[in-house]
Amino acid sequence: MRRLCLIAVSLLALTACQSTSEAPAPAPQATAPKQEPRGVTITPAGFRLPEGGGCQGDIARFRAIQANDLETGHVTRMVYDQIEAEMKRADSMCAAGQSGPASAHVRATKSRFGYP
Repeated sequence: MRRLCLIAVSLLALTACQSTSEAPAPAPQATAPKQEPRGVTITPAGFRLPEGGGCQGDIARFRAIQANDLETGHVTRMVYDQIEAEMKRADSMCAAGQSGPASAHVRATKSRFGYP
């Protein structure tokens, strides 16, 4: 009988410890808006992307973005040079009449380097 009582008490203790309700979700924390650090240069107000279609336009626009990112310090010279090497490959494809593959190469390069 004593053993049965111990088992019953143990089971009651275990069921009392288990909660059927979930813990409330943490309240979202308010975050302060991000501020640009001092000395960070942003794109000048008059900046315009080149117009044009096909692979030539795609290459020209991405090069303009890269030149701006280099000038404003948002990309390092080493990364800029890597991207420029990829754009030279795209230039070669475009000049050879391979517009689709050249534009695809630009998109792949942008994606690889974190550009939308």
